[in-house]
Order: sequence, then C-alpha cells, then structure tokens
Amino acid sequence: MNDYTVASVDSALKLLAIVADTPRLSLSELADRADLNTSRTFRLLSTLAAHRLVDRVGDPAVYTLGTQALVLGIAAGRQIDLAAASQGPLMHLVETLNEACQVRVRDGDETVCIARVESTQAVRVHGTIGNRRPIHVGASGKLLLAFASEDEQTMLLTRQMRAFTKETRVSADDLKHELGEIHARGFSISRGEATPGVVAIAVPIMASNAHILAALGTSIVASRFVEDQLSGIVEQMQGAARAISGHLGHRLP
Repeated sequence: MNDYTVASVDSALKLLAIVADTPRLSLSELADRADLNTSRTFRLLSTLAAHRLVDRVGDPAVYTLGTQALVLGIAAGRQIDLAAASQGPLMHLVETLNEACQVRVRDGDETVCIARVESTQAVRVHGTIGNRRPIHVGASGKLLLAFASEDEQTMLLTRQMRAFTKETRVSADDLKHELGEIHARGFSISRGEATPGVVAIAVPIMASNAHILAALGTSIVASRFVEDQLSGIVEQMQGAARAISGHLGHRLP
C-alpha cells in the first residue's frame, strides 16, 4: 500500500474481489483468504452488505455479490464501451479544433470524465480522466442537468451549490432558466465557471431523441476563443457526438 491508501477500504475491496471471484464462501473462509481475523472480516462484510455490495445468505451463512454490485457492473460496462467508442471521434475532433475534448457522464449529483484527448496547443486546458465535479459546474454538467427529468432537476437544484469560481452559477432560479435554454438550443456554454479563463462548450451524445448518454465537451483558453466561431465549433462537436452514438449502435434521425 502507498501513503494514500486507506487500510480499511483496501481490506473491504479485497474482500469484495474475493466474493466476486469465489461466491458462497463462509465468514471464516473469507477471513482466511483475505488474511484477516474473523471479527474484522465480519465488520467489513457488514459494511459492504449495508451498501448492498454483498449479501449474507443461507444457514450456515455464506456471502454473494449484492444488487448494487450488479448496478456498478452494468454502469462500468456502459462507461467502458462509451469510452472506447469515443476515442476515434474525439481524436478527429481534436485534430479539427486543436482544443482539448472530453466525454463526461453523470454519476448522481456529479459528472466524471471517462475519455479525453489533449490538444497540441502550447497554452491549453489540462484535465484528467476520472476528474469529478458537481453537476451544476461547467458546460458538460449543465448540459446533462438540462436533459435530466424535471424531478431530478428539482431535487438537484434545491441542494446547496458550491461556487468553484466567481462565475459559477449557484442561484437555483438562474440555473433553472438557463437549463431550459440549453435544452432548447441543444448545446451548453460556460465562461470561467469551472476554471477561470476557460470557455467550455458541450453537446449531448444521444441514444435517442429523448435519452442522453453523455456530454461531449471542449475547453478553450478564453483569450483564444472567437465568438463568431461558436456555431462552427458546435456543428463540428455535434458531428462527433453523432459518430460516437453510431459506434454504439444508435441511429439518430
């Protein structure tokens, strides 16, 4: 383990992996395989069970994966497929725009970057795969929120929203109004809301006219952004989004 590893989390994940590989082991068998004492193993398994990642079944009791593990597995499969399908269109889009482009998906009240291609600009916006931020922050998050249901929007907008910069929208009324505009025009833009001095644009990757898969975004240093080029950038991004949808087997009208 490195200096940043949490021992209890490491042990819990080790147990989860053992249950996944060898279901229906008893408490003592799991403790032996994880090299833990039985009382610690029981506490860790109880915590995993509370989050429905494992189930304790039968008499004598054995352990299997829980329903939440299935949910995570399905979500991971979708994201991995989406990330793989995104690479070609993302690379082509970056060659066209010469700006960093990424794909972000919703994860609860956050967005997470699952694919990214960097530009060759000397001054560029840096980012990493796996980066998370609240869904109200930035162009991609606002886009995903704009295509969420009314109930989901209401639930998320009633929570306290933290400002990343002085430009971050944290007023529920203002954001609600903007979400309607984003949905109507089909793309989102933010100016310094996630990172000062950066203009971000996002378009939806759709599975159908109603179902959004992810947000395709690009981040441009504000001093390089030309307002008159916005419609052309959006058009290029929408073409890349359609290509990603096509690679996943979705045929949009």
